[in-house]
Amino acid sequence: MSIHLSENALLTLKARYLRKDDSGRVNETPEELFMRVARAIAAAEEPYTGKKGAEEAERRFFRMMSSLTFLPNSPTLMNAGMHLGQLSACFVLPVDDSLPEIFNTLRDAALIHQGGGGTGFSFSRLRPSGDVVGSTKGVSSGPVSFMRVFDMATEAIKQGGTRRGANMGILAVDHPDILAFIAAKDREGELANFNISVTVSDRFMAAVEKGEDYPLCNPRTGEAIGRLPAAQVFEDIAGHAWANGEPGLIFLDTINATHPASHVGTIEATNPCGEEPLLPYESCNLGSLNLTRLVDEQGRIDYPRLAEEVRWGIRFLDDVIDVNRYPIPAIGEITRGNRKIGLGIMGFADLLIRQGIPYGSEAALRIAEEIMSFVRQESVAASEELARERGPYPHFVGSIRQQEGGAPMRNATVNTIAPTGTLSLIAGVSSGIEPVFAFEYERHVLGTVLKEVHPLYRRLREEGRGLDPEVFVTALQVAPDWHVRIQAAFQKYVDNAVSKTINFPFEATVEDVKGAFLLAHGLGCKGITVYRDKSRRSQVLNVCGGKCPI
Repeated sequence: MSIHLSENALLTLKARYLRKDDSGRVNETPEELFMRVARAIAAAEEPYTGKKGAEEAERRFFRMMSSLTFLPNSPTLMNAGMHLGQLSACFVLPVDDSLPEIFNTLRDAALIHQGGGGTGFSFSRLRPSGDVVGSTKGVSSGPVSFMRVFDMATEAIKQGGTRRGANMGILAVDHPDILAFIAAKDREGELANFNISVTVSDRFMAAVEKGEDYPLCNPRTGEAIGRLPAAQVFEDIAGHAWANGEPGLIFLDTINATHPASHVGTIEATNPCGEEPLLPYESCNLGSLNLTRLVDEQGRIDYPRLAEEVRWGIRFLDDVIDVNRYPIPAIGEITRGNRKIGLGIMGFADLLIRQGIPYGSEAALRIAEEIMSFVRQESVAASEELARERGPYPHFVGSIRQQEGGAPMRNATVNTIAPTGTLSLIAGVSSGIEPVFAFEYERHVLGTVLKEVHPLYRRLREEGRGLDPEVFVTALQVAPDWHVRIQAAFQKYVDNAVSKTINFPFEATVEDVKGAFLLAHGLGCKGITVYRDKSRRSQVLNVCGGKCPI
């Protein structure tokens, strides 16, 4: 069969995903790529459904991917059926407070990056700078200094040149080094392989609103060693986010209060884009359904077909867990224990455009909740069906769901909204649940500048038709509050988290950023990332100003 791909999609596949020979020449077609992946993942079906079941799964998986209705995360596309075989995108590793443990974690991260995975770390267990080091009687250099070591190691690996190393660095707001951490990326290019976020508690957010101080705690001793005005620290976080987009905020109390496997451990970090909160050593594999391939002629969702695609998407992601090769035994153990997966969507903004609905509107909120509540319902049903066939995830016993009498599930979590950067480029749709960044723009990928024109925008212009300015809106034309409200609408029906950038125009103020932070917390988001246009000299996406070729 022939797969319809744009020129930029083909360039991306050749650069990152298609198999190459020893001299670096591409020796695989897109059809062969999807067949390689389908066959490798469907192999997990045979112990449960026999040879015929595996063959049926292989056909289904190939059809979903080759029609661009469903795509798994990048490591699965790159590595399924290949020697390395690491298929997960998201990992969290613990960073404990001793030199051997810190560098053991760095070694583990290097193995993950080699296979195309991204890593999240909480540095909150590390003693603060200037604190005593018992073994040498010297003083600690603090978390930020070790983040720089991790950053340099990531730079050296570069993930084989096909997928840039990505990390999330996290510090608790009550760590004594919090102010240094907030300012760690002030100089552009510093910690270039890290996104950074501050974890804040409900107690801290209450102290912000009440104008109260809060304690700083030395993680080595557990003792309070000082106090800071919560509102001042909150202002500092917002000010730096206004200046260059970082740090973000992670609402850890919200995450742990809704964590289905809370009896197994406490979450302290997320993956690099924040959509996957994970326990130490845990990994997760993601996939996204392309909404634009699941509509009727009027642009309305075909819900029976969506239900079928959700069912096979959940099976695919569960099968990945069985065929995955884990870089270290500890990761395989807890990943198989909780069997977390994250099925999400992409093309949401394109769907709204086809239906004539403005992104920043009550109608968009209703569509968001309608779609995601349905995906959630069908995902849970599919996981329950798998549990009946194959057994529930091993840590199901003792879970909140088990205690409340819920039906066993195969997977502790089932849904995630990922950013789908390169996947949406391959599929030719808008990223995740983001609005269209621009209808003509430049995307910088692996040192290459790709010029993009939105397909529907191109077609209507070629036909000489008018464009409704309320519907054809870009990310910067959507008010920040609406960005947050859309994120919160999806989060209601997502058991993991939601990747979403809250875009601000260049003229926005620090007060505007603070308002978005407060709204996100109040609406139950699990985190928030903001970006003010042109606050960095280098941006991945840039408006063409009408110069992109139509």
